[in-house]
Amino acid sequence: MATVTPTEATRAGVAPRWRLRVLGSARVPDRLALAALALVLLVAIFGPFFEPHNPRLAAGLPFQSPNGAFPFGTDDAGRDMLSAGLSGLQLTMLSGIAIVGVGLLIGGTVGLIAGSAGGLLDSVLMRITDLFLALPAPVLAIAVVAAFGPSLFHTLIAISIFWWPYYARLIRAEVKAFAARPHMEAVRLARVSRARRLLRHLLPGAIPTAIVAASLDIGAAITLLASLSFLGLGAQPPTPELGSLTAQGFANLQTGWWLAVIPGVLVFVVVLVANLAGDAIRDILERR
Repeated sequence: MATVTPTEATRAGVAPRWRLRVLGSARVPDRLALAALALVLLVAIFGPFFEPHNPRLAAGLPFQSPNGAFPFGTDDAGRDMLSAGLSGLQLTMLSGIAIVGVGLLIGGTVGLIAGSAGGLLDSVLMRITDLFLALPAPVLAIAVVAAFGPSLFHTLIAISIFWWPYYARLIRAEVKAFAARPHMEAVRLARVSRARRLLRHLLPGAIPTAIVAASLDIGAAITLLASLSFLGLGAQPPTPELGSLTAQGFANLQTGWWLAVIPGVLVFVVVLVANLAGDAIRDILERR
């Protein structure tokens, strides 16, 4: 199939579209991974609107095994596990995205400033970053949550505090690499302001790398969040969150196996889909 160059597209009156070029270069497995991620996101966002029962209130008898009325069974209080799973999926998925988003915002800003400024400011920011990288993040996150009290909000803050240093290092390296290219020397000779160089020339070059890193980290963030919730340091009952639901079900594993297995399977599926989609995004951007 003949390809159309940007110049030919412009002459034909059709603006070349970056997004269409990127999606068009995707292989079938990558498209399936992205479709699976889109499906999980749709279920996480809109699933609670289709809950058959209130996940916080009893809907039937306790410890009912999966059946026609309750496809995922009921818990020890008679709450519908299907409704709890839909709400927990939304809370867990959006919390993982929020952790990565906050970490990327903080780390990206630090890396962008350090990479473009250089000199003493670069050294100071990188030493602070090294300090956070040297600390055992999961252990300190547990300490922060234990100090302020177990809750989902405190857990999100604790994880986000230690999630940004990797992004700072990554974005700084990308900015440094772009700053050394010949076109940036031409930009400096043209006396373009520092802010314009930063936003128009350096930041766009670091965005693809940031997208790949963030997409690959969503699964890890969800796993860490579910782990802390499983230990009782995250969302507290009756708030439906997949990690806390798994912990509650684990205490009644012999009475109702589905109480721990179903939330655990949902965590596994979400993390697997997020990792596959992250790999797909990386492959697509590398081919581009």
